[in-house]
Amino acid sequence: MPAGPHVPTVDLTSCDREPIHVLGAVQPFGFLMAVSPDWIVTRVSDNAPDWLGRSVASMLGTPLLSVIDGEAVHLLRGHLQTLRGPDAVDRVFGVRLLPGGALFDVALHMSGASVVIEAEPSAPEHLSAGNLVRNMVSRLRQTKDFEPLCREATRQMRALIGFDRVMLYRFAADGSGAVIAESVRSGLDRYLGLHYPASDIPKQARALYERSWLRIIADVESPGIPVRPARDPDGEPLDLSLSTLRAVSPIHLEYLRNMGVAASLSVSVLRNGRLWGLFACHHMEPRHISLERRTGAELFGQMFSWILESREREVEAAQEARSRAIHNRLMGALASGGTSLEGLAEFLDELAVIVPCDGIGLWVNGEITLQGATPTREEFTGLVRFLNRTAASRAYATDEIGRVHEPGRDFTERAAGMLAVPVSRTPRDFLVFFRREVSRTVTWAGNPEKPAIPGPNGVRLTPRKSFEAWREVVHGRSLPFTEVELRTAEALRVTLLEVILRLTDSAEKERKGAQERQELLIAELNHRVRNILNLIRGVVTQSRVGSGTAEEFAEVVGARIQALARAHDQITTTNWGPGSLRDLLLLEAGAYLGAKADRVVLAGTDVLLEPQAFSTLALVIHELMTNSAKYGALSGLHGRVDVSWARDALDYLVIRWCESGGPPVRAPTRRGFGTTLIERSIPYELKGEAEIRYELSGVEARFTIPPALVRAAPPAPPRAPAPAVAPAPARFEGTVLVVEDNMIIALEAEEVLIALGAEAVDLAGTTREALRLIEAAPPDRAILDVNLGSETSVTVARRLTELGIPYVFATGYGESFRIPPDLGAVPVVRKPYDAEALRAAFG
Repeated sequence: MPAGPHVPTVDLTSCDREPIHVLGAVQPFGFLMAVSPDWIVTRVSDNAPDWLGRSVASMLGTPLLSVIDGEAVHLLRGHLQTLRGPDAVDRVFGVRLLPGGALFDVALHMSGASVVIEAEPSAPEHLSAGNLVRNMVSRLRQTKDFEPLCREATRQMRALIGFDRVMLYRFAADGSGAVIAESVRSGLDRYLGLHYPASDIPKQARALYERSWLRIIADVESPGIPVRPARDPDGEPLDLSLSTLRAVSPIHLEYLRNMGVAASLSVSVLRNGRLWGLFACHHMEPRHISLERRTGAELFGQMFSWILESREREVEAAQEARSRAIHNRLMGALASGGTSLEGLAEFLDELAVIVPCDGIGLWVNGEITLQGATPTREEFTGLVRFLNRTAASRAYATDEIGRVHEPGRDFTERAAGMLAVPVSRTPRDFLVFFRREVSRTVTWAGNPEKPAIPGPNGVRLTPRKSFEAWREVVHGRSLPFTEVELRTAEALRVTLLEVILRLTDSAEKERKGAQERQELLIAELNHRVRNILNLIRGVVTQSRVGSGTAEEFAEVVGARIQALARAHDQITTTNWGPGSLRDLLLLEAGAYLGAKADRVVLAGTDVLLEPQAFSTLALVIHELMTNSAKYGALSGLHGRVDVSWARDALDYLVIRWCESGGPPVRAPTRRGFGTTLIERSIPYELKGEAEIRYELSGVEARFTIPPALVRAAPPAPPRAPAPAVAPAPARFEGTVLVVEDNMIIALEAEEVLIALGAEAVDLAGTTREALRLIEAAPPDRAILDVNLGSETSVTVARRLTELGIPYVFATGYGESFRIPPDLGAVPVVRKPYDAEALRAAFG
C-alpha cells in the first residue's frame, strides 16, 4: 500500500500542523553532512566516518575543505548556484569526495540556512536517464485514452526500477485514494480497484509528496542512522523534508511489514502543482536502486504528470469550448435584451447544458423557479438559507448535500449533489444545479472506519494489520462536479454579475436622465397646476353663463374638464412610440380652446415625431396655445393662429407659428418659466432651434427639429362609414363594486353608475375592505382603481378573476400601467372617466 512518510516524533493525530520538521535520521545506504553558509560542517550522520575515515567529532565545526577534496567542494559550490526555488534539489553523479577514493552520487538542497549534502556510492550502471525516459515517454504518447495511458505508465515504471509491484494511486478530494492501474509480478495479490482511507496517507505526508517528488525505503528492517547533533543551539532540528536519505517513521515501517513489503519507492504525480496521485512501488525483498536510476524514475514521473495534465486539459478544453459557446449565446441574449435576473427563468434549458445536471433551481428576490429533479419549494427555501451562510464571492459545490445540510438527507433521490452559483450580493440570489443520487459500491483495503487503533505509545497510533477487501455501498451522493464544471460555473457567475452591473449602469444613466427630466417636469408641473386651476375656474365661470338647470351646467363643465384631461394624457398615450404632429396640434387646440379650436389653421403634410421630440414639442405647443388663448390672437373674437410645417433643404422640420387678428402684442416684461420653456427646451433637449418674436400684430415663432427625430407619417386610413342605426346604449344591472381610495372620485363614480342603471354601488377604499365585500356578497361587476396609495388593487383583481366576475381597471397613469400577465386582457379606463368610457369598457 502506498502509505506516506511519517515523522517519528510528530503526533500523527495532528497532521495539519505546518511546517513539517523531520528530526535527523537517515537510511544506511548513504551519509549526510550539513554545512553553514560559510561552509563549516554543522551536522554529520553517524555513518559518515565509514566512508570518510574521520570521526564525527573531528568533522563538526571544521571547514568542509578539511573534510573532502577541494575539487569536490568546488564542484558542489558550482552546482549549488543552479538551485532555484525553496524546494529545489540538484544531483551530481560520480563525484570523488576523497583523493583516490570511491565515486559517490551526491544530492544537494537547502534546509533553512544550511546546505545539506547527501552522498551514496555510485553504481556502475552507465545509465543515460534522459535517453531512457525519452523512449519511455514516446511509448506513453502512443496511447489514446486515460486508462491505457495509466496502465502503460505503471508497466514502464516497473521496467525501469525492477520492483515487484508498481501501482498508480489517485487521490480523491477528501484525501482518500484508489489504485487505478497496476503492474505486478505473478504470484502476488492484486490491489487494482481497492480504495484506501485518507488516514493511510495523512495530510502531512501528502504535503511532503508535493515538495519532494521521490521517496525510497531500501529495507524496512534497516535501523535509522542518527544525525549529530540532533538540535542546533536554538533547539531546532534539521528539516530533512527534501532529503533523499531520510529515514521514515517506525509506524510506516510497521504498516509495510503488515503488508509483507520489504522495500518501497514512491514517485509523486502532480497536476497544477498539487498532488494528484503517486506511483507506489513495492518489493517483497530489500532493494536499493542507484540515485541515477531514481532520478530517471523521478524524471519519468514528472513527464507522466505533464502528459496526464495535457490529456486532461484537452478533454477539459473541449468541454469548456462547448460550454463557452452556449454560455456566450446565453449572455448575449441576456445583455442585448436588457433582461434582469428575473428573466433567467426563461433560459433554464440553456443553463442546464452549460453545467450537466438533473434539475435546476433559481431564487431571485424570494421568487422560486424549479425545473427537473429538484427539492420542493419548501426544501429549496431551507437550502437557500443554508447557502446564505456560505461565501458570496464564489460558487459552492458538494456531491453530498445531506452531509453539509441535514434536511438534505430527505431528498437525496431527487437531489443529492448541488452546484450553487451566487448571482448577486444583496439580496442573495442563487442559481443552483442539482444532481440525483448515484449509488455505487466501493471496495476498501480494510474497513475505512477503523484504519488504526490506539497503540502502546498513548496518543501515537498503531497502523492497522488487516487489508482484506471490505465492500461498502455508498448512498446519498451524486457524481462529483469536476474542476471544469466549477470553472464554468465561476465564469457564469462572473458574467452574470457583469451583465447585471451593465444593466445597473445603464439603469443608473437612465435614472440620472430621468432625474433631470423630472426636475424640469416638476417645475413645469408647478407652473401647469396653477394654470389648470385658473383654467378650471374660468371653465366653471364661463360655463355658468347660458347654462340652464344644474344638470346641464354639470354636463358642460364635465365635458370641458374631460377634454382638458385628454390633452394632458396625449404626452403619454404614445407609449414612447412616434406621435403625429397634426394630432398633437389638434388635441392641444381642442382641449384648451374649445369652440376657438377652428381658429387654429394647420398647413403641412403630417409627420411623426420620436418620443423625446414629441413630449418636448407638446409642452411648447401647450404653452403657445394657452398663452394665445389668454393674451394673444385667440383671446379676442376674430383672431387666428396659422401653424405650418415643412422640411428644409437639410431635411430639418421647420414649424412656423403666426398669430394675427388679436389685440396688440407686447413683449413680456418678466421672463417666467413658460417663456423659458418655449425658447430653450427645443435647443437644449433636441439640439434644434427656437425663435420667438413679439410683433405688434401677433406672436410669431419658428422652430426647427433635427431629421433624426422626424419620420414620415403613413397615409391616413379611410374613414369607416357610420352605421345606419346606432345601437341602443347598454345599461348596467345589479351591484357594482368601486374600489377607490379617493372619496370624491368614488362618489362621482357612484353617481355615474346609478345613472347607467346600476341597482346598487358598494364603495371600498382598501383591498381588505374590497375582499370583505366580495366574500359577503359578490358583485355583478367592479371598477378597480390601480393605485390605492400604499397598495394596488391587483389582489382584488385576482379574486374577481377566480370568481368569474367582470371588472375594469381605472388609472390616471395612461398607458404606463402594465396588467400582470396572469390576469389576461383586462379593459383599462383612464381618469377622469365618464359614462361612455365605462359603458365601452364593459362592452
